[in-house]
Amino acid sequence: MVDFVKLKRQYDLFAPEYEEAALRALRSGWYIMGGELEAFEAQFANYTGAGCCVGLNSGLDALTLAVRALGIGPGDEVIVPANTYIASVLGVTENGATPVFVEPDRFFCMDADRIGAAVTSRTKAILPVHLYGQPCDMEAICATAKKYGLYILEDCAQSHGARLNGRLTGTFGTIGCFSFYPTKPLGALGDSGAVITNDPALADRVRKLRNYGSGIKYVNELEGVNSRLDEVQAAVLQVGLRHLDEGNEYRRRIAERYLKGIRSDLVTLPVTRPGAEHVYHVFAVLSEHRDALQKHLADKGVKTLIHYPIPPHLQECYARLGYVRGSFPTSEAYAQNELSLPIYVGMPDDDVEAVIEAVNSFEV
Repeated sequence: MVDFVKLKRQYDLFAPEYEEAALRALRSGWYIMGGELEAFEAQFANYTGAGCCVGLNSGLDALTLAVRALGIGPGDEVIVPANTYIASVLGVTENGATPVFVEPDRFFCMDADRIGAAVTSRTKAILPVHLYGQPCDMEAICATAKKYGLYILEDCAQSHGARLNGRLTGTFGTIGCFSFYPTKPLGALGDSGAVITNDPALADRVRKLRNYGSGIKYVNELEGVNSRLDEVQAAVLQVGLRHLDEGNEYRRRIAERYLKGIRSDLVTLPVTRPGAEHVYHVFAVLSEHRDALQKHLADKGVKTLIHYPIPPHLQECYARLGYVRGSFPTSEAYAQNELSLPIYVGMPDDDVEAVIEAVNSFEV
């Protein structure tokens, strides 16, 4: 059996470091807002080159509090990709703002050429998602944002360490939002997230929002929430950060083997944007026979996933927005045809070969 992901294999590679970090946090006797969090925030800011990092409870909280910290709310619009995971959109609607969807390009990212047509007098920000670990066309997106005076909130939940022309995702816009869900390129051992920014005032606002709106105990300047990255996860993330580039390279090697080895005419392989360093959080292929392909691979003992079978504009929770099937045909086609192959740190070479052989043996 070829697992889609097996997190324990990555844990086993660095088990002594993970265990030392967790025990260090446990033995400290300080479990919330302590030295481990401060250390991780400093290390992640240094890694990305950002001026500030604020650790949070999850990637969704990173998006939600970033939108809130920028003062975006009811009556405002935020441009989002139509083919993203729903968390990208929830960060907007949780603040009462309206998502405006834009179709993806052939790299699965928001099509920068379509953004201008989506801008209205109510638009306040663009929220590009570096989907599957592939950077968006940030130079074009930044140009559009500058033209219309818009914020850029980068959703980097799947792109830790990805670069475009040498520059890390999360550093192009006003604020970068990260998830450290366990399966992510930089994963914790539970839910956690962070934002990065070069704006100290914006970072300070997020810090207050994560802690009940308080910068000084019992003094609540804002209507905040409880979204604090705990000490154990912060300690574990320091280990993951040390090995992030190593892990990204591990997945790239698997991706290269897939790209060279898969020869099926029934499968369209992913392509990388010129100048981009893809980190392959997901290895997404397309097939007009997706469901039959998934069954064939399952019969061969290969587990796969679909990212994402229902695009946000067709989700029941957003029926109020009035979209129907056919509103965003490219996104809907991706939802109908996408299949994700196994790719993770610690994946055995034999499993990679088994996936290649299984895909190449698919027939209709």
